[in-house]
Amino acid sequence: MSRWLLLLSLLLAACSSPQGGVTPGECLAIAERYRTHRWLPSEQNVVHGVDPDGIRVDTPDVSYGPPGAVPGWWRAGEWNTSVPYQWGGFATPEEFDRDLAAGKAAGDVYTSAKRRLLDAAVSRHATGIDCSGFVSRCWRLPRSYSTRELQGLCAPLAAWQELQPGDILNTWNAHVYLFAGWEDAARTRCITYDTGTPPHWLVVRRTLSAAELQAKGFTPWRYRGMRP
Repeated sequence: MSRWLLLLSLLLAACSSPQGGVTPGECLAIAERYRTHRWLPSEQNVVHGVDPDGIRVDTPDVSYGPPGAVPGWWRAGEWNTSVPYQWGGFATPEEFDRDLAAGKAAGDVYTSAKRRLLDAAVSRHATGIDCSGFVSRCWRLPRSYSTRELQGLCAPLAAWQELQPGDILNTWNAHVYLFAGWEDAARTRCITYDTGTPPHWLVVRRTLSAAELQAKGFTPWRYRGMRP
């Protein structure tokens, strides 16, 4: 096969991916856009009650703080940084801003009731991003894939030391982290992005112990559409 035919075949193979693929650099750039996004909410974006469809919504603003719950953080009338968590959320930063202007609730915390009801507890009157929606956006997927579905788009990694930027650490039907790199040469501490894990209701970048994540049941995966 000639060099040009080989190049053409590789390009056709890349284009045949249903999601089109993404590079690690592009993936992490999208994650950073979520983490550093600045937004100015109003009191209209604060909601604690039942939406018009009968779904309970609680925005993670500073007025949210029932006993035993992770408290809210953002303030109406002030500039805030990072897109807030929303159960079932899949908004881009630009869509989030438009939704705020339209008066939607800025985020929606998860509860045991939402975990039980799954998609039936997603409010169309709220906006933001959840953990699997965040990974889906970072991978440029056409829709939000849940933590029950993401592994179907991936190949499992034989060892944690194989993790590369853009990979994920997933627990089925629970939570997912986006892997950004190793903090140490021994590869014991993972740099990650995620949203919705206490004590945060927003997209954050932090360093976590690989051993502790393994003990909690997280497993490493690589998206099949990740391009070099």
